[in-house]
Amino acid sequence: MQRWKLTLEYDGGPFIGWQRQDEGPSIQQCLEEAVTAFSGEDVRIHGAGRTDSGVHALMQVAHMDLEKATKADTVRDALNYHLKPNPIAVLSAEPVVEDFHARFSASGRAYLYRILNRRPPPALECGRVWSVTRPLDADAMHRAAQILVGHHDFSSFRASQCQADSPVKTLDRLDVFRAGEEIHLIVEARSFLHHQVRNFAGTLELVGSGKWTNAHLRDALHAKDRSAGGPTAPPQGLYLTKVVYPDVG
Repeated sequence: MQRWKLTLEYDGGPFIGWQRQDEGPSIQQCLEEAVTAFSGEDVRIHGAGRTDSGVHALMQVAHMDLEKATKADTVRDALNYHLKPNPIAVLSAEPVVEDFHARFSASGRAYLYRILNRRPPPALECGRVWSVTRPLDADAMHRAAQILVGHHDFSSFRASQCQADSPVKTLDRLDVFRAGEEIHLIVEARSFLHHQVRNFAGTLELVGSGKWTNAHLRDALHAKDRSAGGPTAPPQGLYLTKVVYPDVG
């Protein structure tokens, strides 16, 4: 039995999310079916993060165990063959030690949130950005975002269905900057609450549009109540961009 680490990218638009569910197709389901088609084995694939419906990944990490003796390139190429035409790509496959776990071995994760900030709607990027037509002040958003960096109770930015044991997390980075017609949020932490990044994006949009000040954001954080935070930004602007491991990957 060999444990394999898979590095993936995908367009989350056609899926109900990472996790296998009865309501529709998931990334996990597509991968597991591809493994069965390739190896004849029924396997369980574990991901580093359970991305929601519509959320994309530039670098998701997963692991699986295979009895079939094979090479890394063969695993990668065979899975990609059987994944077609789903918008999922296995970028690499590598053998790892048996106690490696895509989720629990991770020491950090990074997300990108993309806001298209212009009057015309997206054409080529439809489904891959949040379109906000009113002008946003990216510098003001960045200054306000620094209030959120550090060790806090993030209950005001936590989805009601979040299953985390505690709302207390350490946010390592939250940078906001303009990139042409887009505003990007770069967010890094060891782990995140459900909808935390999307709730950050929705709240900081209020700051960028002048509806909220830094004081409003600080009050929302200290309230420790979801109703005090801003709205949840749509999923299509969110990308999992990096998963960090201390010893592997």
